[in-house]
Amino acid sequence: MSAQARGDGVSGQVLVLNTGSSSIKYRLIDMATRTGVAGGLVERIGEDESALVHDGVRVERRVADHEEGLKAVLAAFAEHGPSLDGVTALGHRVVHGGSRFVTPVLIDDAVERAIEEIAPLAPLHNPANLEGIRVARRAFPGLPHVAVFDTAFHGTIPPHAHTYAVPREWTRKLGVRRYGFHGTSTAYVSRRAAALLGRPYGEVNSIVLHLGNGASATAVRGGRSVDTSMGITPLAGLVMGTRSGDVDPALPAYLARVAGMGLGDVDTALNKESGLLGMCGANDMREVWRLADAGDEDARLALDVYGYRVRAYVGAYYAALGHVDAVVFTGGVGENSARVRALATTGLTRLGIEVDPARNAAESAEARAISPEGAEVTVLVVPTNEELEIAEQTAACLEEG
Repeated sequence: MSAQARGDGVSGQVLVLNTGSSSIKYRLIDMATRTGVAGGLVERIGEDESALVHDGVRVERRVADHEEGLKAVLAAFAEHGPSLDGVTALGHRVVHGGSRFVTPVLIDDAVERAIEEIAPLAPLHNPANLEGIRVARRAFPGLPHVAVFDTAFHGTIPPHAHTYAVPREWTRKLGVRRYGFHGTSTAYVSRRAAALLGRPYGEVNSIVLHLGNGASATAVRGGRSVDTSMGITPLAGLVMGTRSGDVDPALPAYLARVAGMGLGDVDTALNKESGLLGMCGANDMREVWRLADAGDEDARLALDVYGYRVRAYVGAYYAALGHVDAVVFTGGVGENSARVRALATTGLTRLGIEVDPARNAAESAEARAISPEGAEVTVLVVPTNEELEIAEQTAACLEEG
């Protein structure tokens, strides 16, 4: 069984941890029913306003570091339930696996060191992920811990798609190439899409649009990623809430010459001050639409740029795949904004891609088709479930081990 497949033979519960620089997201997954039993969030770790939200119950408390954060999580389970006695493994989200980790891996000291060595590829994420792993291994020393990498699903992208046209020494010695992100989410929703179509996963070609504050497009051929819009970092590709997406690679040098900006300033601007926020002053898609409806020309342009970039990637990936069975919307924006879905598919009728206005406008939390009956390409909305995917990959890794 592939480590990307379901871990049907593993019983008990998997505790999934997603550790950020100032937060710990967690969910307890029952592997018998594939459902979340309980979960929550420790936020603003290290700040006076830090708090724990456990299954909707908010507890204000000072959490100084991740060690205290995990202790707070364990205390919340002890006080509010359910019991953690049934936990048989822990699954950890790690953002960047580089070229080394293209499947989930059982964590030991050597794996910890390798994650640390890869940290320069994701300096804002991997160190925090690693801290969470170390804290959890101390708290649960007798249980297996598995790292599930956000880049791993894209490990199947062929060299012609992941190789940049740069000096080969950069690629060989520095790891400069396309890695891609949102892989855990894409693996889950592309598999669910095949199930909704009633077809084997290995026979379905799909284009997955993960649209949230971060956004990406991925071409999936028969369950394998063959191209994706994000690159060596999550900055490339689609327009996002605060990230620019694709720009001329010479832009930093240009800004250094004409504006005296340093590389750090440009990096901050492209990641935190660009995208929708940079174009119209708002990064929440609901606010952007509100501004556009009120006649704000910058917001209208921002939406046009956003939609055009999505459609351009859909067209490119249609060409890369040869034929497409489904276009799949997921992520906070993709799942909840009918107007964005309509914007992203406008003008694609010649490719067999369109949405039915009534189906698209109908509000639902369920996975569903929003294309017209009998459409050449099925357009789907599939709510993502990264925690379940991490739990399943954790279980599959342990089965194979």
